[in-house]
Amino acid sequence: MLMKSAITSTYSPTGSRNFFLNLLKKSTTLSHLAQTHAQIILNDFQNDISTITKLTHRLFDLKATSYARHLFLSIPNPDLFLFNVLIKGFSNAHSISLYTHLRKCTHLKPDNFTYAFAIASASTLSDEKVGILLHQHAVVDGYGSDLFVGTAVVDFYLKNWRIDLARKVFDKMPVRDTVSWNSMISGLVRNCCFDDAVWVFERMLKDGGIPLDSTTVAAILPALAELQELTLGMEVQCLAIKLGFHSYVHVLTGFISLYSKCGDIEAAKLLFGEIRRPDLVSYNAMISGYTSNGESECSVRLFKQRLGSGEKVNSSSIVGLIPVFHPFGYLSLTDCIHGFCVKSGILSQPSVSTALTTVYSRLNEIKSARLLFDQSFEKTPASWNAMISGYTQNGLTEAAISLFQEMQRSKVSPNPVTVTSILSACAQLGALSLGKWVHSLVKSKNFESNIYVSTALIDMYAKCGGISEARELFDLMVGKNVVTWNAMISGYGLHGQGLDALKLFSEMSHSGVTPNGVTFLSLLYACSHAGLVEEGEKIFQSMIHDYHCKPLPEHYACMVDILGRAGQLEKALKFIKEMPVEPGAAEWGALLGACVIHKDKKIARVASEKLFELDPESVGYYVLLSNLYSVERNYRLAASVRQNVKKRKLAKTPGCTLIEIGETPHVFTSGDQSHPQASAIYAMLEKLIRKMKEAGFQTEIDTALHDVEEEEKELMINVHSEKLAIAFGLIATDPGTEIRIFKNLRVCVDCHTATKFISKITERVIVVRDANRFHHFKDGLCSCGDYW
Repeated sequence: MLMKSAITSTYSPTGSRNFFLNLLKKSTTLSHLAQTHAQIILNDFQNDISTITKLTHRLFDLKATSYARHLFLSIPNPDLFLFNVLIKGFSNAHSISLYTHLRKCTHLKPDNFTYAFAIASASTLSDEKVGILLHQHAVVDGYGSDLFVGTAVVDFYLKNWRIDLARKVFDKMPVRDTVSWNSMISGLVRNCCFDDAVWVFERMLKDGGIPLDSTTVAAILPALAELQELTLGMEVQCLAIKLGFHSYVHVLTGFISLYSKCGDIEAAKLLFGEIRRPDLVSYNAMISGYTSNGESECSVRLFKQRLGSGEKVNSSSIVGLIPVFHPFGYLSLTDCIHGFCVKSGILSQPSVSTALTTVYSRLNEIKSARLLFDQSFEKTPASWNAMISGYTQNGLTEAAISLFQEMQRSKVSPNPVTVTSILSACAQLGALSLGKWVHSLVKSKNFESNIYVSTALIDMYAKCGGISEARELFDLMVGKNVVTWNAMISGYGLHGQGLDALKLFSEMSHSGVTPNGVTFLSLLYACSHAGLVEEGEKIFQSMIHDYHCKPLPEHYACMVDILGRAGQLEKALKFIKEMPVEPGAAEWGALLGACVIHKDKKIARVASEKLFELDPESVGYYVLLSNLYSVERNYRLAASVRQNVKKRKLAKTPGCTLIEIGETPHVFTSGDQSHPQASAIYAMLEKLIRKMKEAGFQTEIDTALHDVEEEEKELMINVHSEKLAIAFGLIATDPGTEIRIFKNLRVCVDCHTATKFISKITERVIVVRDANRFHHFKDGLCSCGDYW
């Protein structure tokens, strides 16, 4: 009624276009617009392009897209400006259809706004080819250098993970404004290219001619938070204060997240207190900040405060409340949040179900995670990623691969996060053929420029035996972060190439990338498996004194392993006793393993006593001690240890070996008779053993069960899983081709010796990855030099 009275009191027969334009501007509801439209028709302005364009614009503002479309169809001769309003308003496939209609069915020619809006619309489509074609059209029509078009193109490529093309377009733009710089920074952050985002931000500052705005500051803060660059973040904060942006709520919210993610929750609380009227986004940032710092009680209190004040919460509030980063000890809280989400109907939000799936996976509640995933109304790429990653992190690699294949069948396009997770699964399982297929997928999707994907590829090839392929990829990478360097150094260590690992570390030091704890752990591991005692000691000292990196139990255990493997058991024991922290199971376990290698019962007894105190439920230590007694032919003590295992009802992880033939994995266990070609496998194995014995091979039976006959011991060892896998590999592959197998436990002495003989008599290269490292067998020799 108010609208009608406004029209009747204000309108006169001589009403002008300006009257209706002003009226449209003031319309705040769809009902108002419909009434105004009726008056426009009554006063014969229905074909006035300016009036109809403004009406269309307001309809899109109120999300009345269907109404806008019907209105457009009623206009006999729409101009380019109206087309542009429609193309911008739809922002979907309809926009592309309108663009096509404009080019083919009218005399109008697209301008820079047409292309910018159409390219922006193409970002919402699953097929990136449309956007690439629009970019080409824009170039042909002379808009390739246009600022507005260029910014839209950069944004489009970044939304489609085409970082390489976005960079090319951005670098070639003759003019760049604040919006284009902001698009580049925020797009790189969205693609997890945090280092690159910081580099672009620094370029923008150095440029000098481009003014920063509050969006620039807010855009860079997530990158600094992910990189833990608190010092640089504080410098940006000073800049924000200087420029007058610091008091803006969205900027303060960004700083709350920065300080929270960098572990300074007190500073985050102070900043939150500076906001006079915190909005929902600010509350969410503070809730998430508490949770990410392990202060879930505070986050729950703040969440309740928000609810108690009568204010709304949303899916982001719940996601921030879920203890994803510090899940242990919070299963009950997670269940409570899950129940709240069900009652409030918010569980249908993909971000909420994905966060719950993630936290259940991290709590090893994998059945709950999968049930939640299966019941999700909408499975986004993020939800698929969460479940695949959950399987991978819990060692359920086959389930991860199976789910990835299901994702492919569901026509859900994988993104770099998916690819990174599945490459990790391939690396764990040793599934090289699948890893290569994923690599081809990476190439087809143009994900190679993503640093996380490239690093995951390096890790996969290294862990699947392709160390040369890993190095080739490493050398091709333009930007490398510390994780990339670590993956390559670790790969060399896994293959026993300690000197190569040390050389690469030297290159890393000169590159300006600062090593972290993982770098030093990888280096110490490499030294351990290459017998580089002196070099390992230098690395350990350098880590502490030059890089001020505090050793963790894993670093100490590696040093014990370095000394122990080299036979310096007394020195290793002395090292443990002189540690500045209380030694744990990792250090004593490394010492016990070395005692077994060098058959030192005295120190083994000291180590085992400590281990049975610290970790009485770990069956591996009992097995090591039992094997040591068996080697010494002290079968009474070996039996005593095994009896203790039975009493405690501890189960030894069964040994199994995987071999891939083509793209099909074949898994063998000791004495396995289940394979379809079992008879041919055993016939081949019998033939091999006969030839090996003729060449001087003697079965190592000391660690076999002592309460069976010698002949039976030999039969038991001869059918170990790795021997069966190798025999099958010889049957199933062409002569002269390389055989690769993957063992889940440390390869035993007998199988190691047998594989050397097999490599010589069959003239085959045999690559074995066990729980510790890679062994490359050729011409009767192993790359480990019998040092594993």
